[in-house]
Amino acid sequence: MANTYTQIHIQVVFTVQNRDCIISTNWKDELFKYISGIVSRNNHKLLAINGMPDHIHILLGLRPSQSLSDLMQDIKGSSSKWINDKKFIKGRFSWQEGYGGFSYCKSEVQTVTQYIINQSVHHKRKTFMEEYSELLKEFGIDFNERYLFNPVTVDYTVPDGTERI
Repeated sequence: MANTYTQIHIQVVFTVQNRDCIISTNWKDELFKYISGIVSRNNHKLLAINGMPDHIHILLGLRPSQSLSDLMQDIKGSSSKWINDKKFIKGRFSWQEGYGGFSYCKSEVQTVTQYIINQSVHHKRKTFMEEYSELLKEFGIDFNERYLFNPVTVDYTVPDGTERI
């Protein structure tokens, strides 16, 4: 639309179904490139992406021509299909229902970008649930812990010996 100017920075956080720790360092970069392509194809700007074996953080510049929920449906649906088509894991891959979406002003973008890039450092000090609960509280989002992402239900031991992020 002509004469429409926006600056919308959103961090989204979402998890693997049941918070299974199955995003491997062997294919995480390919996954991040694939998700970056989805964001770009939808005319948004990917500013940062990173994650851990059970979840992903994305910081993006969102265009107002598409809702965040529609973009997330595309990202999660398309990337699940891609992971399954590539047979990166045994069984069926899926993302857990829902996501967190947090907005930032331009002056916070660099700080959030560094936070996303340094995920492995943050998770040496706190769990995903601690991190996610803190985000919700920081943004004043009312939540019931019963309805947060499901807890991890798998053993962290990797039977095939591959390194996990």
